[in-house]
Amino acid sequence: MSRNDKNRKGLNKFDKKKSTDSYKGKKKFDGKKPFDTKKKNTSRKNAKPVAAKRSIDGKIRLNRFLAQAGICSRREADVLIETGIIEVNGKVTTELGTKVDPYKDEVKHNGSRIKVEGLRYVVLNKPKDFITTAKDPKDRKTVMHLVSNACVERIYPVGRLDRNTLGVLLFTNDGNLAEKLTHPRNGISKTYVIEVDKSISYDHIQQLRDGVELEDGTIQVDKISYVDKSNKQAAILTIHSGRNRIVRRMFEHFDYKVNKLDRMDFAGISKKGLKRGQWRHLEEKEIAFLKMM
Repeated sequence: MSRNDKNRKGLNKFDKKKSTDSYKGKKKFDGKKPFDTKKKNTSRKNAKPVAAKRSIDGKIRLNRFLAQAGICSRREADVLIETGIIEVNGKVTTELGTKVDPYKDEVKHNGSRIKVEGLRYVVLNKPKDFITTAKDPKDRKTVMHLVSNACVERIYPVGRLDRNTLGVLLFTNDGNLAEKLTHPRNGISKTYVIEVDKSISYDHIQQLRDGVELEDGTIQVDKISYVDKSNKQAAILTIHSGRNRIVRRMFEHFDYKVNKLDRMDFAGISKKGLKRGQWRHLEEKEIAFLKMM
């Protein structure tokens, strides 16, 4: 008897135990999709970025893990689990609701280990009062709390936004790309909208274009203009420097108090369509663009 025949036999056994009433109104499972191993690819490249909510101990439900790996849907994963063809750390697991740690537990489907570790790219519209760090010894709110459901992989912020700065913040586990986007020699551009406590003089705008001497050297913007000529307390500017708090320091140099700073664009990636605190996975064309820069 072939492996697939055994699997289908196990599935039929499971079906006999279920009453027909429990499946009313639901799409029938045809017993083929999870076992069609010729069409399934569980490689890193093809793992789908399905959001998987993790508990405090880092574990997720086994059916979500299987879906994340591209084996099948979560509903079909429950069938696989109950038929006894899923192993966790060498033991057959048939209990629904089982949780696994994607980084520590060994999960096998039909005897083959499942790996879901892939490269992930996420953009967040950062709100105020979140610090850009993976862990905070003072137990303050960090941006990691906001993207904890984005994927099972560990992702990290690319660069920094200070606690009170809003806007575009990228996350990835692609170390090469993160280094590329943060290294000074690459001059990655960032666009901000800034609001201050008084009208910004045109003379100061011109000085920012020409270059301003700060304590750590001269800095100049790539371009700058008023957001609205009727409200000269707000400006939009593009800069390629990655120095710490550089935009705030430029305006504080002229004795402006910064009321709001919002990063609209980072390396060509915008927050369009994202509300404060929301995230999304980058599209393939966006990832390709970043890697070509």
